[in-house]
Amino acid sequence: MAEDAQQTLEQFEMACFQIVAQVGGARSCYLEAISHAEGGDFEGAQKLIEEGDVAFNAGHDVHMGLLQREASGEQLPFRIILLHAEDQLMSAEGFRILAERFITVYRQMREGA
Repeated sequence: MAEDAQQTLEQFEMACFQIVAQVGGARSCYLEAISHAEGGDFEGAQKLIEEGDVAFNAGHDVHMGLLQREASGEQLPFRIILLHAEDQLMSAEGFRILAERFITVYRQMREGA
């Protein structure tokens, strides 16, 4: 493999690992936010949602960069790590939605609504 092609492949794989790391951190924040809400710490839960959003957005930005590269005509390789990264991205997004709902439900339970 030519040196330029190898470097491009390594950059691509590094981007995939960045996505996994960022959105994995986000998912952890969202799950921890549920635990805080369960304990009545709604301020802490909201801070964790916000912290998770920062990490999620960082991972999403890397993913968007890959999409833009491909849209501009660059041939990106297919790797299972990309599939895994996209799976983790979707999973984190789902956990965020659920965390928001759990926080709302726990708040309503505390308020007696």
